[in-house]
Amino acid sequence: MSVTTTPAPGKPLAEDLGIDREFVLMLARLPLIALGFMLAAWVGQRLSPAIPVILLCAAMILAAVIDGVKFKVPNWLTLSLILAGWGLGALNSLSAAYNNPALSVGPGPIDAALRDAFPRSGGLWGAIVGSLVAFGMLFPVFLIGGMGQGDVKMQTGFGAWVAALYGADEGMWTIIWAVLAGYLVGGVIGLLMMIGRGQLHRNLGNVKEILADFKVMAQSGVKAAAQRAQSRRATWHRLPYGIPLCIGFVGYLGYLHFFAG
Repeated sequence: MSVTTTPAPGKPLAEDLGIDREFVLMLARLPLIALGFMLAAWVGQRLSPAIPVILLCAAMILAAVIDGVKFKVPNWLTLSLILAGWGLGALNSLSAAYNNPALSVGPGPIDAALRDAFPRSGGLWGAIVGSLVAFGMLFPVFLIGGMGQGDVKMQTGFGAWVAALYGADEGMWTIIWAVLAGYLVGGVIGLLMMIGRGQLHRNLGNVKEILADFKVMAQSGVKAAAQRAQSRRATWHRLPYGIPLCIGFVGYLGYLHFFAG
């Protein structure tokens, strides 16, 4: 005898594989959102070479605001940014293959003298490598619970765009310096939070423990380090890491465009 179950009110219907409709619809929308980002960057560059970079900065700020409110960066934003970054890289590859500058998107620095010193825009493989470099710089911190999946995906999207816009060479250095700036800002914000709560001494002890986590990761593997970090979870203070990452990203791009050189 078969039994038909009725889902509880308000609960999304699940597919046979256990994937709910909302998740499937989100995945279906991703290419459309990514195409929207690409079109905005391509059209915007025809108006001003700064617009693709401004668009990227706006997306990072939006992600940081959502992270600050919900402690979560939505997949529709982060994953679509990754796809759009790869798409921009693909456009640049086509531009090089067919010798058609009209297809390319990649302003480099706004200052004309600086722009001449930068390589041309990166292609598809450059954008993919940029996303992997960005992912790799945050993934170890994610493994020990230091930040969420959304922060890592946000960083991956940033890496894809930067490598596409600035080229595989200069783009990689831009990613590295921007991530390091984000780490620095996060450290300063964390320190101020410790001082404000009067828990500086105890939290400095936690910093020592975090460094020990990385040593355990190198010696005993990821699982052991993650278990060690999770044992201290009750003492953690939540910091939406998308905010310092955004400050580092946008701040470094601003420095690159207006102060470098």
